[in-house]
Amino acid sequence: MAGPSGCGQLLGVAGTMGLLGAGMYSFAIERFWLDIRQVRITLSRLPRSFAGLRIVLLSDIHLGFYYFAKNFSRVVDEINGLSPDVICFTGDLIDSDTCLGSLEPAIPVFSRLQATLGKFAVLGNHDYRSGVEHVIRGLKSGGFQVLQNQHAVVKKANERIYLIGLDDVLEGNPNLLTAMKGIPENACNILLVHEPDYACYTRQFPIDLQLSGHSHGGQARVPFIWPFFTSRMGKKYVSGLYKTGKLRVYTNRGLGTTTLPFRFLCRPEITVITLER
Repeated sequence: MAGPSGCGQLLGVAGTMGLLGAGMYSFAIERFWLDIRQVRITLSRLPRSFAGLRIVLLSDIHLGFYYFAKNFSRVVDEINGLSPDVICFTGDLIDSDTCLGSLEPAIPVFSRLQATLGKFAVLGNHDYRSGVEHVIRGLKSGGFQVLQNQHAVVKKANERIYLIGLDDVLEGNPNLLTAMKGIPENACNILLVHEPDYACYTRQFPIDLQLSGHSHGGQARVPFIWPFFTSRMGKKYVSGLYKTGKLRVYTNRGLGTTTLPFRFLCRPEITVITLER
């Protein structure tokens, strides 16, 4: 029979093996185990012809940090299979300036993304740290319209909704008033902004829905301490659907990772948002 010291050693070995196993799972399996989330959101001002519109939301690819064009290529096949009407990307295409070499091989992959009514993107804080002009060029080459304090009109059957895109909150110069200039007073509109906690400001404006990323959902979730990691401007609206006042907010967990190449109980996400009246 093992004595107290022997039991302690066995427990120590078991704990070490458990940590190693969790680390391998988090790095090699969950980090690529895509979660396709189906969400239905009702907007009171949605025009009749837009009922059933499918928006595919993706965010935080962080190319170059253990995530490359070949990894994203498989995600593109999944997205195209969802038959999106609109594709929205909410920032952090590249992880850092040392990862710029990962951009060129990814452009043809981005170009393969198909959406009947358009592809739209905003910038994230890591895009600025990577060299924002390179990121903008890459997104545009991939067929995305990059919105920096601007809005775009999406038309269907002589009706329209407005997609508003803000510059990054932490590293750029966001201006919601400028971005909304020219939008009719009672129009249905959707805001794309990288940092979800900007919703504390957004809710003061007539915005119907805010789509964001940035938080990675915490990247690792530990029972009773969920989420384990949070980021500046990504602490309140960490993951999923929220309502604050009349504003709906959806935060996507993103595809890539940063700082540590691990995901634990926090799978990478593609969101399919179906709009309803």
